Amino acid sequence: MREIDIPPLWLALFAAMAWGIGQAVPIVFTLDRLFGGALIGMGLVLMVVAAGQMVLHHTTFVPRRDPNDLVTSGAFALTRNPIYLGDALVLTGLCLWWNAALALPLVPAFMWLITVRFIIGEEAVIGAHFGAQFHEYRAQVRRWL
Repeated sequence: MREIDIPPLWLALFAAMAWGIGQAVPIVFTLDRLFGGALIGMGLVLMVVAAGQMVLHHTTFVPRRDPNDLVTSGAFALTRNPIYLGDALVLTGLCLWWNAALALPLVPAFMWLITVRFIIGEEAVIGAHFGAQFHEYRAQVRRWL
């Protein structure tokens, strides 16, 4: 079960719920596709940039694996979790794209779930590996934004 308990699965489940809400109770705004598409695009770019930085630093972006390096520059200078923030942007964008404004409360619920299931444990491992360097970084850069 641990092998399938990964953030993309949770994003897909929350996106499916948002799509269902949009189908059941669509709320159309004039620029929902424009804003939704922009948020989806920004989220995907943020995820790719952050994953690319991690690859360049020869460290993992797979949850629950031990890191080889602490990445603190680029996207990681804005947020400690740029890939998860990208997920949240994609989910927000999908809610708008699918006319599912009533599903927007799923976004903070998703962020809470990701924090509890993944981020807290990941930060404990990173703190154990990188000690004071991570604690200094954590003091300077917020978890989400």
